Amino acid sequence: MGQAFRSLGRRNYRIWAMGALVSNIGTWMQMTTQDWLVLTELTRYDATAVGIVTALQLAPPLLLILWTGSIADRVEKHRFLLLTQAALGTLAVGLGLLVVTGMVRLWQVDLFAFLSGCVAAFDSPVRQIFAGELVGEKDLANAVALNSVSYNAGRMIGPAVAGFCIAELGSGWSFILNGLSFYGVLMSLLSLRTQELHHLGPAKSGRAEREKQDLLTGIRYVWQRDDLRTILFMLFLLGAFGLNFPIYISTMAVSVFHVGAHGYGILNSAMAVGTISGALFAASRKTMKFSALPQGAVVFSIACFLGALSPGYWAFAVSLVMAGMASLTFTAVSNSYMQLATDPGLRGRVVSIRFAVFAGSSPLGAPLVGMIANCLGPRWALGVGGLSGVCAAAVAFLYLRRQRDGQGKVI
Repeated sequence: MGQAFRSLGRRNYRIWAMGALVSNIGTWMQMTTQDWLVLTELTRYDATAVGIVTALQLAPPLLLILWTGSIADRVEKHRFLLLTQAALGTLAVGLGLLVVTGMVRLWQVDLFAFLSGCVAAFDSPVRQIFAGELVGEKDLANAVALNSVSYNAGRMIGPAVAGFCIAELGSGWSFILNGLSFYGVLMSLLSLRTQELHHLGPAKSGRAEREKQDLLTGIRYVWQRDDLRTILFMLFLLGAFGLNFPIYISTMAVSVFHVGAHGYGILNSAMAVGTISGALFAASRKTMKFSALPQGAVVFSIACFLGALSPGYWAFAVSLVMAGMASLTFTAVSNSYMQLATDPGLRGRVVSIRFAVFAGSSPLGAPLVGMIANCLGPRWALGVGGLSGVCAAAVAFLYLRRQRDGQGKVI
């Protein structure tokens, strides 16, 4: 297990991880509360509305892809993260004040979700690459996996805290507390020893460098790499039709099991238990192999099918643990693999493309999944998630077979 936590031996990463954990708890409080607010307070259990707000929050990485990748390769990442984290905290407090004062409307939640998504579109690629600056190339995969542990520890704690806040204080305070949690990240960034960072350095000026930073260069690079192209297609399938757990969990909690805010928070925390387990498994791996991706997709599909057939609340919670383990293993391995397999000079654009495909696919799938949950029921929506895992695994197995046959082509 010590191998899994080796990045924490570095002072800078240890400080960053502590601040990030505080912020991640707040982020998951907000995400949980946002879904609950839309589903139960601003609409009459309208799953399509939840899908739309999710889509608006995840669409910006795709819309802004022309700029996010090249900026991630150019900027001084430490300073840039100070700006984006402060902006995300301000938006959270602003939405919380609207809810607390009783002025909030559905269109305002949609607007704040979209604005937060715009900031996150620039923040996420930089934050993922920053892990390499904290620990260096050797421990990059471990740092990426531990980032996932922190994110999903927040996923385990945050929804439970959100459930308490909703029930005892009201929805608005979850948003405000999330905004305040960003001070944890800001303080950790200000406490880092910048001279110990493993800087790649901002891009140099000149025609050759400008050419290198063009998004099309990154797209051509990814398209010429069969392995990277296959991973992006798998991410699209799972992102669009599989990883819509805000819809699955909220609709199953309200429409099938008829539980309140506390029960809803417990289901989100059950999902987080699985994702933390998956992240620790990924962190303990010395190498990130492509073969782990189809395995994760298969287990994910099985978990979704089991969830769709769950006879009771606790059986559904167990299926969420399984789905969380599989989905996190898939996302962590795909993230680390794509970073380590990419030319460092193109890493920002490749990470940005990955994030855009993964997050940007949700606006296509989330409203459809929400409509299926409304019209046919949440269990059918979970079945669609299971089918997406089957299709993603099939794409990966096709790639591996062609590699063995020496063809080297995927689609």
